[in-house]
Amino acid sequence: QVQLVESGGGLVQAGGSLRLSCAASGRTFSSYAMGWFRQAPGKEREFVAAINWSGLNTYYTDSVKDRFTASRDNAKNTVYLQMNSLKPDDTAVYYCAAVYRGTAGEKSHEYDYWGQGTQVTVSS
Repeated sequence: QVQLVESGGGLVQAGGSLRLSCAASGRTFSSYAMGWFRQAPGKEREFVAAINWSGLNTYYTDSVKDRFTASRDNAKNTVYLQMNSLKPDDTAVYYCAAVYRGTAGEKSHEYDYWGQGTQVTVSS
């Protein structure tokens, strides 16, 4: 089992940057593929990015490609989401999620564990 805790959210002006972190408990973090999702008020939770166990493979939804970068440090049991050129449409609660020995895909139900979320607000 793994527990996930996100941090790094906040209020930023459009065009700014934030780096989200997701710290995982447990000794088998490298066995988990990780995903980032977000949920804006009144909207469904949507996929943002995914990263495989090694960090060598990443995948992004079209709206964040070339702006967001997912990475991980297995020695620190942490996955990151670097968000640049932020837009007001990026405003949402951001969640990290983990899937054990699987492929991190775009569907929420594919993931085994979730963090509590961190708020990102981008002002225009």
